[in-house]
Amino acid sequence: MQVQQRIRNAGAWTVQGECDASQAQLVLAFTSAAQLRDAAVWQQLRTFYPKARIVGCSTAGEIAGTRVLDDSLVVTAVAFATSQVALAAVLLNEVLDDVARGKLLAARLPHFGLVHLMVLSDGLRVNGSALLTGLLSELPAHVAVTGGLSADGDRFERTAVCLDAPAPAEQIVAIGFYGEGLRIGYGCLGGWDPFGPERRITHSSGNVLHQLDHEPALDLYKRYLGEHAQGLPATGLLFPLAIRKSAEAAVVRTILAVDETARTLTFAGDMPVGYRARLMRANFERLVDGASEAAKISRLGNGGTDSQLAVLISCVGRKLVLKQRIEEEVEAVRDVLGPHTVMTGFYSYGEISAFTPAARCELHNQTMTITTFAERQ
Repeated sequence: MQVQQRIRNAGAWTVQGECDASQAQLVLAFTSAAQLRDAAVWQQLRTFYPKARIVGCSTAGEIAGTRVLDDSLVVTAVAFATSQVALAAVLLNEVLDDVARGKLLAARLPHFGLVHLMVLSDGLRVNGSALLTGLLSELPAHVAVTGGLSADGDRFERTAVCLDAPAPAEQIVAIGFYGEGLRIGYGCLGGWDPFGPERRITHSSGNVLHQLDHEPALDLYKRYLGEHAQGLPATGLLFPLAIRKSAEAAVVRTILAVDETARTLTFAGDMPVGYRARLMRANFERLVDGASEAAKISRLGNGGTDSQLAVLISCVGRKLVLKQRIEEEVEAVRDVLGPHTVMTGFYSYGEISAFTPAARCELHNQTMTITTFAERQ
């Protein structure tokens, strides 16, 4: 596997890594939604990589090595030695139900020889947990899914996911990886601290939360946020909810929207009735430690060998909390993966992974999710 990374920042290009660009099979392009809708950007990418399938995903910040950039264009090209990729897409206007979208996406990929699936989805109009339910119901049991939901900074207005062209941009794209020589590891971890009492979800519909302990969810949430409530939904990223079913491990959910009239909160994934919910807040050191532990888990997943590529998908909420310290979490990942792994990725509205290779794939928020790739010749 050869990996090359091109970064356009402040109008200037830099190039790192060795790769025969004419033979690249897969290109990941992370940037703003506006740049992904610019035909000139795609013409340039096609000039660089004439044979590659190009996937573009809008972000709340781009990751390039140990740098976290804004409004840049981070392009990572991969030329596999013996492995292959296949890609599929589902437009949001094709199917309105997210479970059905997941099933259709899985059906559009060849299953024979499939070893891993990475999915990049619209970040505002898709219930990520329902999408994952549909995907997993149609995929072979041994195939794990990682990926994330596209972002739009802290604006929550319009995201974009593109395949080979600037339009359409409202879609879900899946990348299937094939080959016996591939070693793929993955892991994710958070680092948030709970506070306040645990409450029960008493009324919800999909990813819309109506009531906690029979009280309107928005009213209760605003009471806890105090002065931060004025900035919703963006300030909700600082105070996610951890939800769990009985004794199961909790997953974290982030607010995408609020409805002042209905007094509801819309989250990136399902909020099932009967689940327990508890507010979370940031712990700076634990956020960085969580990124480091996620890297260790992903490295173990590919047999502890050095990886040639790592795709990092971290939550916009972590970026808003860590602020000028944000690069500490990617530096912590570098310390684990070593200097030779090309690191790319983005800040998202939701992360898809299992906590460990033995766990179930789920939608997460406020985590650092890492997928590592190594290829044996």
